Amino acid sequence: MSFLGKKYTFDRGENFDEFLKLIGLPEDQIQKHFQFKPTTTLIKEGDKYKIITVHNDDTKETVFESGVPFDETIDGGLKLKTTYTVDGNTVTQVIEHPNGNTTFKREYSDTELKVTITAENWDGTAYQYYNA
Repeated sequence: MSFLGKKYTFDRGENFDEFLKLIGLPEDQIQKHFQFKPTTTLIKEGDKYKIITVHNDDTKETVFESGVPFDETIDGGLKLKTTYTVDGNTVTQVIEHPNGNTTFKREYSDTELKVTITAENWDGTAYQYYNA
């Protein structure tokens, strides 16, 4: 698991703007979102994992145990149930919400993090690519 503790920096996305429209983000916020290059790091601490995401001056830390659902509050105060499952170099996050589940599949390598985003009520697939 050589990817643990490694910082990955956002490089590019595919179809991510369509995903943001699907979840109801206003157009001005979508455009603003693409101006930033967040970083993300996955750390293992005992039986728990921590994903640290730095987006400008905002740092978000998410602590989880693989396969254990927990309540999470996202931007706008929306409370959702989230489950992360770690399987080798893949971390799959399933978010349950009233409009259907959304899945973020993070595939780590020594040089890249690829995030595949799908949603139950969407025919599309979005991708985000990060470089180590």
